[in-house]
Amino acid sequence: MDNLLIRNARVPGHGPEPCDVALAGGRIVVIGESLSATGQTVIDAGGGMLTPSFVELHCHLDATLTAGSPRPNRTGTLWEGIALWSEIKPSLDEGSVYRRARKTLLWMLSHGVTHVRSHVDICDPSLIALRALLRLREELRGTIELQLVAFPQEGLFAYADGEALMQEAIHLGVDCLGGIPHYEMTREDGVRSVERVMDLAREYDRLVDIHCDEIDDEQSRFVEVMAAQTVRLGMGGRVTASHLTASHGYNGAYANKLLGLMKRAGLHVVTNPLDNSVLQGRFDGYPTRRGHARIKEMLQAGLNVACGHDSVMDPWYPMGDGDPLKAAFVLMHYAQIIGADERPWLFRMLTDMPAAAFGLERHAVAEGAPADLILWDVPSEDEALRRLPPRRAVIRNGAVVAERDGAAMRVLGETLDVSPPA
Repeated sequence: MDNLLIRNARVPGHGPEPCDVALAGGRIVVIGESLSATGQTVIDAGGGMLTPSFVELHCHLDATLTAGSPRPNRTGTLWEGIALWSEIKPSLDEGSVYRRARKTLLWMLSHGVTHVRSHVDICDPSLIALRALLRLREELRGTIELQLVAFPQEGLFAYADGEALMQEAIHLGVDCLGGIPHYEMTREDGVRSVERVMDLAREYDRLVDIHCDEIDDEQSRFVEVMAAQTVRLGMGGRVTASHLTASHGYNGAYANKLLGLMKRAGLHVVTNPLDNSVLQGRFDGYPTRRGHARIKEMLQAGLNVACGHDSVMDPWYPMGDGDPLKAAFVLMHYAQIIGADERPWLFRMLTDMPAAAFGLERHAVAEGAPADLILWDVPSEDEALRRLPPRRAVIRNGAVVAERDGAAMRVLGETLDVSPPA
């Protein structure tokens, strides 16, 4: 559809009454009342909500849909998940990675996700998973925009040839560089890994997204290194810190100082409530922590914070279907983002906030903005969070790419297969 008119849609921020939204050339042209439908295909929203599409800023498509292989994660811990993934990696083949990742991306698209950032483990001399996802990135361009992060799961320096593999990943064409400083053998190595990743990112003009302080140790403080390096290198707006679960245990004085430094640096933050609510706190007695960063304080301080889905049926998290709304629903509860003045953050953490970290231009239902949209059967964000409904339609570049057909969802013209792999 080159020209599409959506009638009677409720647009958050545009008043309580439904309006019409006209799309042409892949953009939102006019928002108004009783717009002319001449030469346009018309969809009657019937008072349903129209929002920007979702931006999934943190997932792992190389490991998706591998839960139970070679055996289940019996303890449900982060550490057993890492051990299981190390066993899976030698048996990976490019075709399998491609098929699993594509299936998950179509699930995401059915939920309204049009932009995805995936971390890819590069602690593999063959880089099989990365090659598969680079191929998928090109094939889906224009339907789903895929950013790939070179992620040294076993440590940039703790893994033999980790730095050389990072260099190779850069030359193959990754979009972002990642790290895992708390998993390096020493604190000094962790600091060095952050500095090296950020130096490479500046040298090769890449974004940065580091798994940082994803541990319950209150002495894990690598995010301060990330923030300081961002300031020193002038990389504000290009650096994302993912997880930050250790911040849950920081004392108040240090946390206050850190928030100021992060704000000065212009760091983006991603919290992943589905995984971290079950992976963290495993060394605690009672009270047992639930692993998440100081999300509310970060939002109150004006930091740009996204909510990620993270795993989809992999060694770390055997659940999930790629719907970011479910991650926001969980975050609403365990981060206590429930007040009437706080709940609007939740949809922003799935739309314009991750879009800023992704590097997108204006991501909103606004005249002149790209027409990447979700049409809902519910009238408001609160109702979407309360009911977690299936999406009515998903629009990418002004064209419908997914829509509900009775009880089924059609994605790119085909009925979506929602079953996990056999």
